[in-house]
Amino acid sequence: MIQIRKSDERGHANHGWLDSYHSFSFGHYYDPEHMNWRYLRVLNEDRIAAGAGFPTHPHDNMEIFSYVTEGALEHKDSLGNTARVHPGRAQLMRAGTGITHSEYNPSEEDPTHLFQVWILPAKRNQPPRYQELDFSPDELDGRLKLLAAPGSNSDAMDIDQDVRIYAGRLGAGEKVSLPRGEYGWLQVLSGQVRLNEHPLDAGDAAGVENESDLTLEGVKSAEVLWFSMDHQPR
Repeated sequence: MIQIRKSDERGHANHGWLDSYHSFSFGHYYDPEHMNWRYLRVLNEDRIAAGAGFPTHPHDNMEIFSYVTEGALEHKDSLGNTARVHPGRAQLMRAGTGITHSEYNPSEEDPTHLFQVWILPAKRNQPPRYQELDFSPDELDGRLKLLAAPGSNSDAMDIDQDVRIYAGRLGAGEKVSLPRGEYGWLQVLSGQVRLNEHPLDAGDAAGVENESDLTLEGVKSAEVLWFSMDHQPR
């Protein structure tokens, strides 16, 4: 089964400094038909105005993945980490027993475009943790690169859930086979692709369940995230 989630079906909130689209119920957007997809609890596409951002706030018991496609994101947290996340650097934060953090657009002129994903953890109340992964753009060209996986080593970030997160870029006519899992979620970040027979534009997504063969083809130069999941939530 492939369930399409079109971009214009998502929740939307424009706060001036933040223009955000919600794939699942979040904040003032509530849709009982779209509370989550398996382990994925939040998937927000955010555009943050220059010089703006999220002031210090708390989280607990969530794996929080951030992927920037344009601009940069300045990160600070209660563990003492400071970092700048940008294209070519992915971020994963384990909130665990509790963490506070802030995220700002450090530019005085340019907006930041990012996707933030909250993933339900396999175990609650673990010590909080912060990770980053650097990669070069050509590692994404014409293929999918593994960014996070359970029990991973230095080649990918370690996530506390049966989820594997991939990023990739496809030019027109380029094809890849999506790594199989029992469930999956494809998020189109930019451009246009075709998942089997389904055309998908920027902002569109597809929830996948028990599909044996999944072929992704670039129609227009595109960037995607693929979340492969092996079991149902606990």
